[in-house]
Amino acid sequence: MSAIEMPRRLPIWQRLLITIFLFGRKVRDAAHGEAAGWGFAAAAIIGLWGCSALLFGLPGLYIPAVAMVPVVFLILILISRG
Repeated sequence: MSAIEMPRRLPIWQRLLITIFLFGRKVRDAAHGEAAGWGFAAAAIIGLWGCSALLFGLPGLYIPAVAMVPVVFLILILISRG
């Protein structure tokens, strides 16, 4: 047994997500930082969605919502499985 505990290595998808320049730091803060990090991440996502609606009009509002349908279905399936 060693005196130093090594941190566990993150899965490849988490390492790739954290290395993305624009929002990787916020993802890391939300996952491993304070509880306020989740609020900042949610505000950033809502802000980006609003910017896409201003830039592209109604398609910028609807297309991200339609793209989230599979994610919501997956969450519902995971919730129902326990």
